[in-house]
Amino acid sequence: MATNPNRVVGYRLRARGATDVGRKRQLNEDVFVVDEEIGVYLVADGMGGHAAGEVASRLAADEILSAFSGRTSLTQETWPEHWDMTRSATANLLVDAILAGHDRVTNAVNRDQNLKGMGTTVVVAVHPTASRHLVVCHVGDSRAYRIRHKRLDPLTEDHSWVHEQVAAGFLTEEAARSHPLKNVVTQALGGSAAPKVDLLETDLRNGDLYVLCSDGLNSMLTDEEIFDLATSEGSLEDRTGRLIDAANDRGGNDNVTVILLEASQITADR
Repeated sequence: MATNPNRVVGYRLRARGATDVGRKRQLNEDVFVVDEEIGVYLVADGMGGHAAGEVASRLAADEILSAFSGRTSLTQETWPEHWDMTRSATANLLVDAILAGHDRVTNAVNRDQNLKGMGTTVVVAVHPTASRHLVVCHVGDSRAYRIRHKRLDPLTEDHSWVHEQVAAGFLTEEAARSHPLKNVVTQALGGSAAPKVDLLETDLRNGDLYVLCSDGLNSMLTDEEIFDLATSEGSLEDRTGRLIDAANDRGGNDNVTVILLEASQITADR
């Protein structure tokens, strides 16, 4: 019986991202980062209005990228005491970077009271070069999905009032999309209290497709519609464009940002 002469030694990610102001807003307070060199992919959705939301999302994104990329590799013996030993070094670094982003936003507010009330959600995926794993962190209601074997699964749970109501059985997903309090988040970067950072470390598989998005996408489209458009024909760039166009065609009530990540295996001769 023939055997496969190659073995999987890791995975590479192809990525494309796009953002749009939508149909109802004057200012785009979303920010996205696609940095394939260090393997960081980020969506931040600013809050606060009067340009403060835009400031918060940009400050947080810049600080997270800087804090994560600025750290050198550490052995387990030299890990900081506050790190969780059950997590990988990459995961610990990412959580620290997100908390640094929170501090950056909070310090900006403390220096300038005109920025009072600003904050941002964030979802970040990190893939070290050729790694077999993806690390996903989020705060707020920006989301990550994984599409594998023709099935879409959410990798994050919204930190929001409406999600809590859905989880408790008081609201349906459909009702949550149009609820007047759908934009009320329970966790964010910025403010007096450090946020709760949710973390997931997941194995990659060949052909995996990941969707990172601000709530301007999933508040307009159902998960089924996101799946259909994300897996439609064409390049990643074509598909991000279709997702944004569909959200705008549905009403475009908010800024909308999408990053698509597609995994492919790296093989070597046995």
